[in-house]
Amino acid sequence: MIKDSNFDVNSPYSIIEFAKQLKNQTLRQACGVEIEKHGYKGKGNFGQILEKFYFGYEPNSDAEPDFLEAGLELKSTPLKTLKNGDYRSKERLVLNIINYLEVHKEDFETSSFWKKNAHLLLVFYLHDKDLDLLDYVIKLVEGWQYPNEDLKIIKQDWEFINQKIKEGKAHELSEGDTFYLGACTKGSTAAKSFRDQPFNQEQAKQRAYSLKQGYVNHIIANIAQEEPATYGKIIERPEILDKIRSIEEVVILKFHPFYGKTAVQIELELGLDLNQKAKSYFANLTNVILGLKLEQKIEEFEKADIKVKTIRLKENNLPKEDISFPTFEYEELIEIDWEESDFKNILESKFFFVFYQFEGENLILRKVRFWNMPHSDILEAKNVWEKMVHTVLIGDIVKEVTDKGVRKTYFPKKTENRVSHVRPHARNAADTYVLPVADKLTGLTEYTKHCFWLNASYVKDEIYLK
Repeated sequence: MIKDSNFDVNSPYSIIEFAKQLKNQTLRQACGVEIEKHGYKGKGNFGQILEKFYFGYEPNSDAEPDFLEAGLELKSTPLKTLKNGDYRSKERLVLNIINYLEVHKEDFETSSFWKKNAHLLLVFYLHDKDLDLLDYVIKLVEGWQYPNEDLKIIKQDWEFINQKIKEGKAHELSEGDTFYLGACTKGSTAAKSFRDQPFNQEQAKQRAYSLKQGYVNHIIANIAQEEPATYGKIIERPEILDKIRSIEEVVILKFHPFYGKTAVQIELELGLDLNQKAKSYFANLTNVILGLKLEQKIEEFEKADIKVKTIRLKENNLPKEDISFPTFEYEELIEIDWEESDFKNILESKFFFVFYQFEGENLILRKVRFWNMPHSDILEAKNVWEKMVHTVLIGDIVKEVTDKGVRKTYFPKKTENRVSHVRPHARNAADTYVLPVADKLTGLTEYTKHCFWLNASYVKDEIYLK
């Protein structure tokens, strides 16, 4: 029960205005000395302290919104600052737990998700690992209701998650399944976080609805009133989603007229004259096919954290190159568990592949495809990550140094795993990250930057040809 009388519990406006007094303050400043003995521990304790000591109610995990009478749900989440001073989300925004045993009985408009999260009160604080959380500065506070065009996509996302549960595939849920609303894993340890599902005896990891990090960034930019980025929309009129089943169909249909045509022919048809040697050549071609301007970011893709990959295929359908991911730092690799790892987050992403194939010197547009990695393949790729962590942890990096000075490593090779492998991704051998444990053979305390790669053969067999 809320005991504070500084706001009207029946009025969202009153509560939001009271919350806005937190801007540029810390919890310690806003709540007074009694906060020192808060006693909360764990990842969500910033929010719990805020609830109890500022708004005056006991934290709970009720299915109802935090401010029931006003239909308002309080969410606090960390920010990071970009070099230009703009704010970005440090992570996805986790909402309520998905109750597998009940949600399949619900419709979106009357669902527990919608009752709880239709109107959010968002408190964004600047995360600083060197400070006590009581001293994190609160930077942005605002209410949030979903614009109509976003809500249509969020509803489709919710229905997709629900359909998978109805099909007995709750254990195969992935954040890459959907656009703005994800189903993220939630639980302290893997052993404790498995739950029964209604249409399959196999237990599924506990998951919660969450707003993708890209979507949270969109909210932040709105609240902070940042200079609008050069975004372009694929769907200018949200009512188009009433006629076509999904945003995926809208996008794919735009590419269909260009299948079988060379990149140069597509340029001519679209009235373009692009520099074919420029790094942005294929990205610009994709933009114009989608109805956007050159160099614009695709708003829907940014909100959904969709990773766009243009793949050039050889005549035998094998991609010209493996697909690289960002480099990892060796010290971070061993400190973070699988569930929180960057590699798993990437593999659970939604991708948009654009396939061009060489015919002599020409590149022909063959197909486009939205794709996210199947659950079983993620588990297969996890073996690569585990071997990599173990190798770094015990300092077993270099297997041998050849007569020519070439270092051969114990890192996972392409021949060892159907899905992924590890190899260098650096400017040169001197472009390094620090090792947490010195290499046994060479004594090196730093090693050339590496990253995880998606095997070209996997892309051919599991993405292009399927």
